[in-house]
Amino acid sequence: MLLDVDVHGMMVEEAIAHIQKVIKKAGKDVEGLRIIHGYRSGNALKKAVQDPNKIRSKRIVRRRYTMNQGETILEIE
Repeated sequence: MLLDVDVHGMMVEEAIAHIQKVIKKAGKDVEGLRIIHGYRSGNALKKAVQDPNKIRSKRIVRRRYTMNQGETILEIE
């Protein structure tokens, strides 16, 4: 199961903290998070989500980029 996490309109630090909190609270049935960050009004959120040094968690297995430039999938275990 994928959880949708929409971080539109958030500051980078706020979005990172929110995503990390969701990862911590995600149950074992959650296979990944679909991070909806957008891309038209700037790439700061997109870059932060895709940067392995920004969002750190031992649960993140892989970052997957889709054909939709406004989202990134974080696969977790």
